[in-house]
Amino acid sequence: MRWFPTSVRGVRATVAVALVLALSGLIFTVSARLASGGGRNPENVAQLVSQESDRVARLTGEIEALSAEIDTLGNTGHPSSATGTRVVNEGVDAGTVSVTGPGLTVSLDDAPPDATYEDGIHPDDLVVHQQDLQGVINALWAGGAEAMTLQGQRVTATSAFRCAGNILLLHGRVYSPPYVVSAIGNPTLLQQALDASPQVNSYRQWVSAVNLGWSVSVSDSLNLPRYQGVLDLKYAQAIGEEG
Repeated sequence: MRWFPTSVRGVRATVAVALVLALSGLIFTVSARLASGGGRNPENVAQLVSQESDRVARLTGEIEALSAEIDTLGNTGHPSSATGTRVVNEGVDAGTVSVTGPGLTVSLDDAPPDATYEDGIHPDDLVVHQQDLQGVINALWAGGAEAMTLQGQRVTATSAFRCAGNILLLHGRVYSPPYVVSAIGNPTLLQQALDASPQVNSYRQWVSAVNLGWSVSVSDSLNLPRYQGVLDLKYAQAIGEEG
């Protein structure tokens, strides 16, 4: 599999940390309120996040500008080929470099609201839920995905999202369906992983039952942007490590 980095961060964007503290607080607040929820039943958090959306967008724009400036300052050196390759590989894994390569794109969408449905079908059955997106994302990782985006935002080891009704909260921003997941990797293996996933197959049964949206398209060249947020982990530890 070949992928082609299009940007490398020379130094860590620590100057951007202060700008996203408010964003982090919003995510933790929403997560805490939703942590007790389960199943496919959604909760309405639109009022909780709508007032923060504009501020998050502004802060994200400032982070992107600072990251570009840091890249320019950090790329003045000339690292060795081996060092450069290692940095790029680590950047791809961490999501800190943009990536281009073959892969596929999966789209999930709510069912038509004005259609006629059989008795026993509830409104919650007609929308895409968090477990449906998680099933797709986990299947693509299992299929060997090397990089991934959700709604055009890079998915990293620290990414977390919440679905409530027909809205998605990701990295402090709010999205409506359709929900689009793009993954770079071997398209055949990625498709096989989707077909083998019980969670994806469960969703596709609802696609047949109530006409939920579902499509998979293969591409020879997907362009996935780098993650623009802060990747610092404060509480992670290796499995089996005491402390």
